[in-house]
This record gives sequence, C-alpha cells and structure tokens, in this order.
Amino acid sequence: MSFRNKTIVLTGASAGIGRTLAISLSQQDANLVLAARNSEALEQTMTACTNYPGKVIAVPTDVTQAEACQQLIEIAIATFGQIDILINNAGIGMLTRFDEVTDISIFEQVMQVNYLGAVYCTHYALPYLKASQGQLVAISSICGKTGVPTRTGYVASKHAMQGFFDTLRIELHSTGVDVLVVSPGFVATDIRQRALGADGKPLGKSPRDETQGNMSVDECVRQIIWAMERRKREHIMTLKGKAIPWAKLIAPGFVDRIVAATIRKTTST
Repeated sequence: MSFRNKTIVLTGASAGIGRTLAISLSQQDANLVLAARNSEALEQTMTACTNYPGKVIAVPTDVTQAEACQQLIEIAIATFGQIDILINNAGIGMLTRFDEVTDISIFEQVMQVNYLGAVYCTHYALPYLKASQGQLVAISSICGKTGVPTRTGYVASKHAMQGFFDTLRIELHSTGVDVLVVSPGFVATDIRQRALGADGKPLGKSPRDETQGNMSVDECVRQIIWAMERRKREHIMTLKGKAIPWAKLIAPGFVDRIVAATIRKTTST
C-alpha cells in the first residue's frame, strides 16, 4: 500500500515514536494531521515534516477529552475531506509497585490517555474510515500480552487497548476497514522518564538501565510502516513478545518468572 496522498491522523505526534513516524510518512507524500497535548513540541514535529510534498497540519489535542477528539477529526475532514488512516499512538507510562502507590488517580490518568483516548478518536473517525475503506492502527505494547511488574496501570491500559481493537476488528470484518495492533518492546524514547510514579508525578528519570536492549526509534517506526503497508492485523516486534502468548498457554508460571527476571536485570539500582 502506498501512502501517497493518503490522509493520516496521528496522535502522540510530539515526540518519540510519533514524531519519527510523522517524518517517515511525510517522506512518502502522505497528508498528515498531527495531534498531541504539547503544542510547542507538536509545532516542531510539523516543521520537520514540511520539507516534503504532503500537506501537514498540527492540531493541539488532549485525547482524554472526547470533545477534543471529535474536534480533531472534524478539522481533519474540513482540511482534507477524508481520513484514510488513524494511528492511535498517544501514550503515557506508569512505573511503580502497586503497593507503593500514594495517588490512586494515576490509574485513571493512564487509562484515559492510553485506552479511552484511542476509543474516542476511533469513534469519531470510524465513519470516515468506512467511507475510505481505510486502516486503524493501535500502537500498543508487549505489555498488552502479559503482566509486567511495576507497570500495573500501564499493563492494564494496554490489555484494554488490545481487547478493544481485537473486538473491533471482528465487528469491522465486512466493512473494508483493517485494524492493526502493533506491540513494540523496549524502545529508546523518553516514555519511562515521563512515566508517572507512585505520587502521580513524572519520574524525571528512567529506573531502567537504558543502555540495555532498547530498539531504536527508527527501527520501531520502520516496522510499523512495514506492517501498515501490508495491512497486517497484528505485528509483535520482538522474539520474546511473539513467544509470550504461546508460552503462557503451556507454562504461565515460567513466563511470569522470565518477565520478572528481565525487569530486574534491566532496572538500575
């Protein structure tokens, strides 16, 4: 599938995977509607995309607000007249043991951004995606496949995201709309530095040893685009991630121990 002249709405476009994905798609002559809460960083992403033929607009959007998501889609339609692809990429992390949480509202925050934000955007974009027989893309995580210690809220949000889009794929079977769920592993972004801690505030630094085993953002984006081009239903990026669903059927306790050991090994002390 070519992205030339396709209209793509991309949330979480201000940094990390979102920014690199925006630039890569603009290089393929796509028309982009970029969304994120941080308007200054969003403008920087838009500027980085303007050297290519496709048109680009930036729409500051808080995906936790249904009305803001509706407005985002309305602006996309008013500007380009159609939506061919919606990429739900907005996300926030959470890193703390559950028994150390002092601000329980962080669970609502994480679920609102990671899960409900995707639901809202999808709800308002779906009629236009049906009209174009387009594509829904959800940037999830291998955390949507298994439990991961110190990430209860994040894991729950990604399981919700996985379940929602798996179900929606079935509902949309005869409509021509394809649903792709992408599950990266550890990627070299600042999501862990920005993750919420026990008190509900951003950590400011990653508790993980970021020198170990991170996939580059460029490689992550390359794989996302590869899966989009082929209109895949799911793409899990790591061998461990691909093994998890099968291993859990055979030896769920073993998977728990492996995941726990991996987190201990890659966490700074």
